[in-house]
Amino acid sequence: VHEVDNRRDSESEESEEESPADRNMIWIFSRRFQLSVPKLASRRRVVQELLNDLLRVSHNLFSDSFFPVLEPVIGVGSACEGWSPHKEEDIVYCMFVPLKPPRGHAFHLEPDCMGEMPQTSMRIRVELVCTCTGEQPDQNMLCFLHHSEQELKRNQVASLLHTLCTGPYLDGEKIALWFQTFVISAWSMVPQSRHYSMKVLPSCRSCKMKLMKASGRSIFVETVFSVQQGDSDIFLSSQPPEAQRPPSTTWLESYAVAEAKFFRHVAMRAPPRSCHLKCLRLCARILEGSGLSIYALKTTVMHLLTLIPLSEWQHKYLLMRVDDTMHYLRCCLEEKRLKHFFFDNEDMPQEISLPPAFQGAQPLNLFQHLAQDPAAQTEALKKFDDL
Repeated sequence: VHEVDNRRDSESEESEEESPADRNMIWIFSRRFQLSVPKLASRRRVVQELLNDLLRVSHNLFSDSFFPVLEPVIGVGSACEGWSPHKEEDIVYCMFVPLKPPRGHAFHLEPDCMGEMPQTSMRIRVELVCTCTGEQPDQNMLCFLHHSEQELKRNQVASLLHTLCTGPYLDGEKIALWFQTFVISAWSMVPQSRHYSMKVLPSCRSCKMKLMKASGRSIFVETVFSVQQGDSDIFLSSQPPEAQRPPSTTWLESYAVAEAKFFRHVAMRAPPRSCHLKCLRLCARILEGSGLSIYALKTTVMHLLTLIPLSEWQHKYLLMRVDDTMHYLRCCLEEKRLKHFFFDNEDMPQEISLPPAFQGAQPLNLFQHLAQDPAAQTEALKKFDDL
């Protein structure tokens, strides 16, 4: 889908229905804000293939251990959605690696009442479960619950509770260090090592890699560990926002998988050469220095994509949709309220699976800090109007 979008979104294409003035203005914006589409789809494919190959190696290396089971990667974030606001050399390809409990273990999600945001932070309690009874008892392992500690120490590797947990809770920092160490040791085993050199960059709660070709071109990758909430598209993420540093056993609720799924939904239904991704890129460049977060902008465009028919997102309407986006944001700043997209949203596409608690829940206000601080709202409005 992204490859099709990239071809459709070529700067050299023009629509006969666009007025010469609009074409000229779009060309000026494209040059001024460097809106040419990066090769997101091809690089994303390289990153996904690399991580899938690494996971295959991990399954072989850790098949007899009790580390978390690494599930297939899920591309998230703006680069995987097809619209990164950054310059090509600064783009980071973010991949979620969902974690499942190993044999003899279970994950239980608990609200983190000690955190600053208890509604969005949780802890993952790891419990040992019996493996010596049931319909298909595992004959190749000792039961952590029903064999003696001496037998376990002598004949079986340590449980997850004794490796990557702090107390009974899954520890994001320990998982990150474990995976970083694995990547360094396993690099020579993947085909990509013949074409790229690799450096693991410092990170406490994720695995950041820099892939370098002999030509000097680099690709930045961030692997974030996650645990799915039930069967929904909402996950708990090991990587907190940069401004936060919660305890290593605190995992924050993430909507990144649901957001990526929403943009795939739009891409399949939008008209040829839809302007919604270019609208995001252009508005992100315009808003640089305003203090408004990229997430607030992204939320605004997601709301507009459900409020304005997709037929009205043709390329010839780009300037109108940019104007709509800026006006919507301006109104939200005035009202000190921007509703989170995934809470109690009647326009949510059916294929996006949300936890039952999201339906009818009080929507989170992304501008709550402005409602609590009138001076901050005044400053935000001033910066916005200066733009």
